Amino acid sequence: MTRLFVAVVPPAEVVEHLEEHLAPRRDAASFRWTDPGQWHLTLAFAADAADRDLDAVDEEVGRCVARRRPFRLALAGGGAFPDPDRARVLVTRVDAGGQDLDALSSLSAGCRAALTRAGARVDGQRFRPHLTVGRLGRPANVTSWVRLLDAYRGPEWVVGEVALVASHLGEGPRGRPRHEVLGTYALGPGRG
Repeated sequence: MTRLFVAVVPPAEVVEHLEEHLAPRRDAASFRWTDPGQWHLTLAFAADAADRDLDAVDEEVGRCVARRRPFRLALAGGGAFPDPDRARVLVTRVDAGGQDLDALSSLSAGCRAALTRAGARVDGQRFRPHLTVGRLGRPANVTSWVRLLDAYRGPEWVVGEVALVASHLGEGPRGRPRHEVLGTYALGPGRG
């Protein structure tokens, strides 16, 4: 079994911009920052995909992504899950215009359907576009961190591809997950 996700991976200049914004504040945090080298926006997640289904996942995700047009995104604003008063996760939000937000949501729905068609059981949570920047061991109030991120707006970029990633729990530095990119897929010209 393989833990999989399909994701938009921000380009290096976007990651560096957010990293520079957070760098002078990192030491003040009482939570664990996520590794900027693994920052991504999850479109679809399957905790236990059968290894025998990986070829079908590759084919289905590739087909889904090729039918969609590139679109623009930016990282802007802050948030926390489940909420800032009892957060377990600190995030930066995604800023996109109406059509681009629709394109992102449609891409997520398509990737979730692609994983399902390939035989993977997809996490059923509602899609809330975000990039996780911190994880808390136990719920805590992160209102001040959300405000800090609310003042952030990163550079806009064109999403032109997505990645299929295997997440190997506990195999990365300090017992964190190790991410292995299994494939990348270019967004195509879309329909009509």
